[in-house]
Amino acid sequence: MHQDCLGNPLTLHDPASLAPLNDFVEGFIASEARAANLLAAAGDDSPIVQACCAALHLFAESADAVANARPFLERAQAGAARSTPRERRFIAAVAAWAEGDLARAVTLHQAQAEEFPRDLASLKLGQYHAFNLGDGPAMLRMALTARPAAADVPYVHGMAAFGFEQCHRLREAEAAALRAIAMCRKEPWAHHALAHVMLTEGRLDEGLAFMQEMSDSWTGLNSFMLTHNWWHVALFLIDLGREDEALALHDSRVWGVEKAYSQDQIGAVSLLARLELAGVAVGAARWRELSHWLAPRQQDHVLAFLDLQYVYGLARAGRPEADVLMANIERFAPGAPPSQRPTWTDVCVPAARGLLAHARGDWRTAIDELGRALPRLASIGGSHAQRDLFEQIRLDALMRSARPSDLASAQAALQQQLNGQPQSRRLARQADAVYAALGLPASGGGT
Repeated sequence: MHQDCLGNPLTLHDPASLAPLNDFVEGFIASEARAANLLAAAGDDSPIVQACCAALHLFAESADAVANARPFLERAQAGAARSTPRERRFIAAVAAWAEGDLARAVTLHQAQAEEFPRDLASLKLGQYHAFNLGDGPAMLRMALTARPAAADVPYVHGMAAFGFEQCHRLREAEAAALRAIAMCRKEPWAHHALAHVMLTEGRLDEGLAFMQEMSDSWTGLNSFMLTHNWWHVALFLIDLGREDEALALHDSRVWGVEKAYSQDQIGAVSLLARLELAGVAVGAARWRELSHWLAPRQQDHVLAFLDLQYVYGLARAGRPEADVLMANIERFAPGAPPSQRPTWTDVCVPAARGLLAHARGDWRTAIDELGRALPRLASIGGSHAQRDLFEQIRLDALMRSARPSDLASAQAALQQQLNGQPQSRRLARQADAVYAALGLPASGGGT
């Protein structure tokens, strides 16, 4: 019997599939584009090969992803009986994903981590699903379950680092990230986790310098990891008042690598929105060009987190498809998969209405609808840093409102944020504007 690069037994019909399968395993956990090399072995009916090919199609996060994955998944399921227990569980987890039952997929990946802790591709996939459910503890639990048996693999420490960070355990997150980087300088997921820690703690100059220093190692990465790490660089630049550099990064590093890919699209939406909220005129042309790629997303409904950013991007471009997507979300939500239905009905619907209102200057509706969604926003998935966009949009609406009570709410939110991020020129500038509107002296920074 063959083994993959991590020592997991494999049931392969064609020995030639071993190299591309290892590309999938190593490439996936290292965030490298070579994971897609497995598609060259799609003719091999080995169930594990077919299941991994199905996963690659599902990662497209598009309306047709499940249909494209289905033939591979069916072949994997048809041959599952002659596979190992590890391979059978992985096939079952991919099937749960295709059915929209992410909670069951997470359960299966956790069981895999317990029984086969060196199946780090399964671990990474389980963390992806837990992340999309807003379940930081599940992300951390899976990583800690597998880490003792896979401590020689740097990527497991990067996965633990992000799990710690999503649970707000920042010291442990930093330690795990640094351990991963000490083992392998080119560990972009660990870089990413440490960027989150430094942003959260307001270590803006340090975070920017660290990410820029590591950026020479971001070679051969998949488009999400490459553009997302540069997105983090841009966030540091915005908070440090270097918005022109952040906009230049949008044009050169964040947007344009894989324009048809969901994650590249939402990264661009988020960065343009944050730049505008910081007072930068990004220009209508950028929104128009981006909206061309968002327009086909009107009926995707793969993840609520994605749909919300599609709505905002289309609305900022003035596209009528924003209203179509809004109506489609309202129709889809009541029939969403049961485990995700409350997120769609109680969080995504009001959040989408609020985002649409903000994009069109209806501050009152934006405040009210986003206010309904924000207390449960974690359930839509995404990281703390990514979901902060929605907080910033509601804060902007509060600042633009004529009501004194809204300005008072804006003051409270801004000053608390500034206390934690005294280096942020963006927050200081926004706070000064609110204090002036309230007839109060400037705060003097985050002290």
